[in-house]
Amino acid sequence: MKKILLVIVLLQLSVVLDAKELYRAKSLYRDIYVVENNDLLCLKFSIPRREDTSQSCMDRKDPMRMVFNYTRMMMAAVLINPEPRSILIVGLGGGTLPTAFNDMYPDAEITSVEIDPAVAKVARKYFDFKETDNNKVVIKDARLHIKRQALKNKKYDLVILDAFGSDYIPEHLTTVEFLQEVKQVLSPQGVLASNTFSSSKYYHHESSTYAEVFGKFFVMQTNAGSNRVILYSENDALLNIDNIQNNVQRLGKTLDKYDVDAELMLRSINTLPMWNESARPLTDQYSPANILNAKEK
Repeated sequence: MKKILLVIVLLQLSVVLDAKELYRAKSLYRDIYVVENNDLLCLKFSIPRREDTSQSCMDRKDPMRMVFNYTRMMMAAVLINPEPRSILIVGLGGGTLPTAFNDMYPDAEITSVEIDPAVAKVARKYFDFKETDNNKVVIKDARLHIKRQALKNKKYDLVILDAFGSDYIPEHLTTVEFLQEVKQVLSPQGVLASNTFSSSKYYHHESSTYAEVFGKFFVMQTNAGSNRVILYSENDALLNIDNIQNNVQRLGKTLDKYDVDAELMLRSINTLPMWNESARPLTDQYSPANILNAKEK
């Protein structure tokens, strides 16, 4: 057994050592790296040679294929609302999600909100992210942007929250007050998809926070990692499993292009509370998200 584990470790180490650093910069918010590893091009925000720090990766042989399991899970939002006309994405990374949504829904209005202009620059230069009239990037703090859109009575059919990293969580995007602002910008057919974690005490507090704001919501989690995706819509008809099943049949072949297994996504949905419901909700006055997430790493 020890010999097998040693072989696995050595193989993983050889993959890491094969990585070639193509770009390095220090922005106002973080260290940014672009690393090439065989056919994979990856964006990292911390230690460039650690495999678990990639924020976004692109397969150069198949650029539309989603490399990460969590991005495939995020695409499950279209199984709830298969015809979004307006999409808001919090967190750009390498532009994987807005690129896929723009490819799938070329007439939809897509806005990605990214706080760091250096990230947007890298997405354009290295990851083939292209802005169009329908696929735009706003450089701004996401909470401020959403608050202003709510004041304008702007509504979105999909809201994608994807600003969390393995090494840092923007705590002001975790609270009851923030989610109440998100709720205000959801259209009557709106769907919220939030990418987050399930492997620390933060999971319980975050779940209580979502329950405080939204009541019932779905959780999607496969066995491929600690990420989970929270799915919510005020429209109960959209959350009906029969509706989701119909959309699986309708969109399954389309999603194959992005390596998204629609049937697997359906099987991975859970509607039952799977957390400590006595955990304290996070608020603007109490939001130690990074401490809670770090304790059990």
